[in-house]
Amino acid sequence: MPTALPLPLPRTLDAWLKQLDGQVLPIPLQNHRQVRHALTDSRRSLREIADLMQGSPALVLCVLREVNRKGSGQGEAAESLEIALSRLGLKRAEELLARIPAKALPDIPQSLRQIQLISQHAAQQASGLFGARLARLWQEIHWGSLLFLSPVWTLLAAHPQLFQAWEQRVLIQGQRASRVEQDLLGVSLFELCLALVEHWRLPAWIVQGYRLLVNDRRMLAGALRLARLHDAPLRQQQALDADAALQRWLTQPANSILLANVLAVSAHNAWSGRESRRWQRLTSLYLQMPLAELHQHIHQNAAQSARQQATRGLWHPAEALLWPWNTRHFQVLPPVTAAAQALNWRQRCEQLLAQPSAFNNVQQLTTCASQALQAAGMSRLVLLLADRNHSRLQVQQHAGVDASAAGLVLDPGQSQVLRRLLQAPAQLRLIPTNIAQFSALLPGALKALFPSEHLLIRSLASNGRVVMIVLADQNAGPISDISLQGFSKTAQCIERALDTFSKRNR
Repeated sequence: MPTALPLPLPRTLDAWLKQLDGQVLPIPLQNHRQVRHALTDSRRSLREIADLMQGSPALVLCVLREVNRKGSGQGEAAESLEIALSRLGLKRAEELLARIPAKALPDIPQSLRQIQLISQHAAQQASGLFGARLARLWQEIHWGSLLFLSPVWTLLAAHPQLFQAWEQRVLIQGQRASRVEQDLLGVSLFELCLALVEHWRLPAWIVQGYRLLVNDRRMLAGALRLARLHDAPLRQQQALDADAALQRWLTQPANSILLANVLAVSAHNAWSGRESRRWQRLTSLYLQMPLAELHQHIHQNAAQSARQQATRGLWHPAEALLWPWNTRHFQVLPPVTAAAQALNWRQRCEQLLAQPSAFNNVQQLTTCASQALQAAGMSRLVLLLADRNHSRLQVQQHAGVDASAAGLVLDPGQSQVLRRLLQAPAQLRLIPTNIAQFSALLPGALKALFPSEHLLIRSLASNGRVVMIVLADQNAGPISDISLQGFSKTAQCIERALDTFSKRNR
């Protein structure tokens, strides 16, 4: 059965807003059944139904979006799920639930479930750190912290592969988040989130948090610098007394949901990482709490979150509290020297060029081809094998792309570029100046695997007939002439290996 093609990746804020505003979020099948039963049970209070709905953050978002969307005629936006349910009514809530797809957990993208778990962890941090101190505002704190990352939920529901790309480039390779966002999305992630929360009319504290991240970065930077003086409290207080605007900012309750979320997101990789430390220091300053005491609280909150939430198949930072302190969830591999990489490339090419063929089957050949391309500097690649009639292309090997690439089947007849490449061996190099010309002619599934403006596509022939198409890039970065030469030489070696392999039984 052909794999459904993912949505294309927009490159402008308006296009993203249009796509994500209509994105449907699936909810776990078990939670769907529980809520459906509760809505028809007259003995259940709104508070009980709201508590039950929290098991699926996506459902909470759907209800608030339905109530607060423009044109609903309700006036002031609902700030909590209970208020939203009372406005919506149980009958309409039941109708809304019927329209939301219910799926078994394995059928919901793992990246979507992972980001929702981070949001649930953030809600637990907000409750534990700020709930008691701001008891009268507990609803704003709870729902704001849970829904703060909701724009990212819709992003990953539409494009699950983006989460893995972000982890790889930001957490493992240490690239600047702003650069990665521009490469992957074409826009700032915070600006996209702000546009969505304003359009959905989500709670005011969420909007205020994103406006801070987009429009008032200088205030936030000043607060982070001041927080670095945590081991010199007198100097810190003197600096705070000299900045009245910053002092007022540090008393705003709305900041609690932003701090809870950055603590949860930064802990996703390491509790002792640079990002985690800077946000912990700022939270310590905001709460006027010693840093050591804050550490105890956030670790206890994380453990409580892990006990309460379903984490099967997902990563929760509470697990890392059992590890040595400086351990990272994502391990940065030692860099491979240029000499070692060149040697690896030569060995793979020698294997491809061996006479007679060194391979017993196509799987062995394509595995070696994939390894040779990676040794040539291609960090992401997909090898597509064509059938005899060129009526379909199937992924045979992939590396560095989302796991959904496995088993992907494409119909070349739906893509002018693929049809041309199957007619005769050819190479296409996509760059920012021609991406608009060719991108629309590529299948959405391939564009989703390679969210990039720099891509190499080449068709390879055996005995004069195209049998394979290779797509490769260098993590969305520009491809140098030297890398292009390495790719071309490797492709030539693969073609000779295909010729030799086809003659092995003659």
